[in-house]
Amino acid sequence: VPGRTLPAILYVHGGGFRILSKDTHWIMALALARAQFVVFNVNYTLSAEAPFPAAVDDLADAYRWVVDHAHEHGGDASRLVVAGESAGGNLTAALTIAATFERPEPAAKKIFETGVVPVAAMPACAVLQVTDPARFRRRRPDMSQLVQDRIDEVSAEYLRGHGTRPRDDGSLDLADPILLLERDTLPARPLPPFFVPCGTADPLLDDSRRLEHALRRRGTTVDARYYPGEPHAFHAFVFRPAARKCWGDTYAFLREHVPRTR
Repeated sequence: VPGRTLPAILYVHGGGFRILSKDTHWIMALALARAQFVVFNVNYTLSAEAPFPAAVDDLADAYRWVVDHAHEHGGDASRLVVAGESAGGNLTAALTIAATFERPEPAAKKIFETGVVPVAAMPACAVLQVTDPARFRRRRPDMSQLVQDRIDEVSAEYLRGHGTRPRDDGSLDLADPILLLERDTLPARPLPPFFVPCGTADPLLDDSRRLEHALRRRGTTVDARYYPGEPHAFHAFVFRPAARKCWGDTYAFLREHVPRTR
C-alpha cells in the first residue's frame, strides 16, 4: 500500500555467540514478516573472530542503521521490536538495556543517543548471564556433563580475555543483562514489555525464570510462557505443535503491544 509503513523488527540470531548466521535463521525472519513486520535479520561478529563486546558493538551499529533507514524499506523505527533466541536473546536484552539505561560503553551510548526505545523485546530461551556458567548444574545436578561442557565453552570463548567470574562493577552488564535487571538500578527510560518463551526441558530455563521475576519486581510488563517438555530453541522446529503454539503466543503478544499504526 503506497505510503503505508509497518512496524520494524531487529532479529538477532542465536548459536552460542559462536556459529550460525542470519541465513540459518531465515525461518524466524519469514515467520515475523508474515505477521506484517519489516524484519531486519542481522549478522554480528562471532566469538571465534572476536570476543565480547564485538557482537554488541556490531549490533549497536545495526540498531542505529535500522533507526536511520527503516523507512526506506517500509518500516517504522518508532515501532521497533528487538528479538532473538539463545545467544541472540542475550544480545536482545543487551540492546534493550542500552536503549533504556544511560551507560558508559560506546555501543550503549550509540544506541541510547538514537532516542529510540523498542516498543517490545522478545528474548527467547536466552542465556542472560554469560559469567558463572556452572550455575546451571548447581541448580540442576542431573544436567549432563556434555551440556555443561558446551555452556562452559560458550562462556569461555565469548568472554575470552575477561574471565567468567561475575563483576560487581557493571563492566560486563551487556554480557550479563540479567544481573543489571536484578539490581535496583533505575532506567533513564521505561523498559518495554517483554515476551519470554522457553521450553521446560531447556537447560537455560533458569535464566528465563529469573528474567520474568526481575521484570515483575520492577513493574515491567512481561508475558513469560513455558512449554512443557520442550527443548532449547524448540520454536525453530515449526512443524512441532508446541512450536506452533509458541508462534501463536508470539503473534498475540505483538498484536497487544505493537501499534499497527502511528
